[in-house]
Amino acid sequence: MYYISRNYKSLFNAAGKAKTDCEFTLEALGFKNLGFKQSSIPNSALGTIKNFFGITMALLRLPFKSVLCTQYPNNKFRKLILFFAKLKRCKVITIVHDVRCLKGRTKDVQAELSKIVCSDVIIVHNESMKAWFLEQNTTIPIVVLGIFDYVSNEKPLQNKTTKENDVYSVAYAGGFGAGKNSYIFDFDILEHRKYHLKLYGIGFDASKRKVSEETSIIHYQGAFPSDQIAYKIEADFGLVWDGVSTESCSGDLGEYLKYNNPHKTSLYLLCGLPVIVWDQAAIASFIVENNLGIGVSNLKDLNTVLENLSEEDYKSMKNNVQNVQEKVMHGKFVEVAVKKAMEKLEG
Repeated sequence: MYYISRNYKSLFNAAGKAKTDCEFTLEALGFKNLGFKQSSIPNSALGTIKNFFGITMALLRLPFKSVLCTQYPNNKFRKLILFFAKLKRCKVITIVHDVRCLKGRTKDVQAELSKIVCSDVIIVHNESMKAWFLEQNTTIPIVVLGIFDYVSNEKPLQNKTTKENDVYSVAYAGGFGAGKNSYIFDFDILEHRKYHLKLYGIGFDASKRKVSEETSIIHYQGAFPSDQIAYKIEADFGLVWDGVSTESCSGDLGEYLKYNNPHKTSLYLLCGLPVIVWDQAAIASFIVENNLGIGVSNLKDLNTVLENLSEEDYKSMKNNVQNVQEKVMHGKFVEVAVKKAMEKLEG
């Protein structure tokens, strides 16, 4: 059983963290890395050169009739990897991280599908994403992940105690550049007696505030690398919301929440935080059914929802989160999914 590690250029990028976490779990399951050692060279050109030589070497070393676990997207090298894998009659498992056509990044659905479903089994985020693949007439076995892990050597303990005041602190981790997540600044003009926001991420522009900084409930906390952020977030809830509006998750990124498992969800759970999520997001069913947080349709209702939340209900969520915290911390969700994928290969 094999995988091929590569260069992940940004330590601030959650997408890279999700893939390195998968490599951690694959190693724990006995998969061997055929490529160069995992690295984080920020220079794109140097990273691409290292990836090319590492992946080429790995494919030459790949044994015939073995199992190769890949991660999608793998950009420039996907076709090369699959060509050699098929040439050597290997079985291919693909862990799907992003589907670009669902994200609005490409309109050619069939071209993207052809890069994914040429595997022998695929692991997708949730039941909604599985249903989409089945609607595209996908015939290979599909395993549902449930939620991504957020692997950590040490458990974050800063949110272990329950809240002690009447106002909830809501954390949001994400990027704020080029108009992204511009809805954040609308919180200041919503009813917000019951909460305030703590923001973590790059690109925050304080000049976009709609009220003065003194009266704002938005408090910027800075940006941290993906392997450190879990120890920096201090709050009562984590927020999963995308798009440009507080009324609904709109636009391509908002629509993508209907299929995607945002990695920030796993980050919040690792931090020990219950999650506030758009009730139409695919991940909402996992959060609500396991009593790990709250689903809301419109952020203008958040104040009322929090006003009606009892202390017992909040403590119950915190206890449930602590159980899931252990699993995401140790890579258990990917471990279970890969084991199911291996069973489908053998079956």
